[in-house]
Amino acid sequence: MGNLFCCVQVDQSMVAIKERFGKFDDVLQPGCHCLPWILGSRLVGHLSLRVQQLDVRCETKTKDNVFVNVVASVQYRAIANQASDAFYKLSNTEGQIQAYVFDVIRASVPRLDLDDVFEQKNEIAKAVEDELEKAMSTYGYEIVQTLIIDIEPDVHVKRAMNEINAAARLRVAANEKAEAGKILQIKRAEGEAESRYLAGLGIARQRQAIVDGLRDSVLGFSENVPGTSAKDVMDMVLITQYFDTMKEIGAASKSSAVFIPHGPGVVRDVASQIREGLLQASSVS
Repeated sequence: MGNLFCCVQVDQSMVAIKERFGKFDDVLQPGCHCLPWILGSRLVGHLSLRVQQLDVRCETKTKDNVFVNVVASVQYRAIANQASDAFYKLSNTEGQIQAYVFDVIRASVPRLDLDDVFEQKNEIAKAVEDELEKAMSTYGYEIVQTLIIDIEPDVHVKRAMNEINAAARLRVAANEKAEAGKILQIKRAEGEAESRYLAGLGIARQRQAIVDGLRDSVLGFSENVPGTSAKDVMDMVLITQYFDTMKEIGAASKSSAVFIPHGPGVVRDVASQIREGLLQASSVS
């Protein structure tokens, strides 16, 4: 109906290309326009001024011979005052942009190792954007932004990278565990040494107390029972301790004991051995 009355409507964020007798005549902005078709004017197409996005997947190889798929996202739009160039100069805008992206990525990534590709993806995106801006501006297009949104190594390479990472973490964990075990052993040894030291002090004090007790017992018994010597008192004390020991061994339900020849007469032999040992020690000192 608009063509019948020589009127056309151009929507917002769009421009229309007008020709007259097959030759470019004007760029029609959004709104209503008179198009006298009887005078050879006609509308040949529309061009969007909105920002468009093109995702380009490019397979290439890194410096360390790892094949990767690099996904670049290019955001672009037609320049309003160069709409005629954008409409007439390029027949396949997306194909042209894709070709430039392939060219830059395949020239940049092979100079980098795989780890550097991940670290320098912003530099790669900037290189792609600069090249596209310089090339596409002559065709009436503006490059708004270029992003490297994904870097995908081969699945076997990713698995190997994960295994290397896991091995490194396991090695650190093993070192930490070994260090903790070392500290634990040191602390255990220090505790055992301290325990033995304190046990030695306890035994020394115990023996000192036994000696003091025996001395007091001998002196007290000798004073209260006339005619007894220190030897008689020691024999009696040893016999008493002997029977106390036998009583404790017999009372225990579960005990390990080494049986040696015993009897009341043996105690006298033990007493004589103790005395001989004491006399030898005193003579050596």
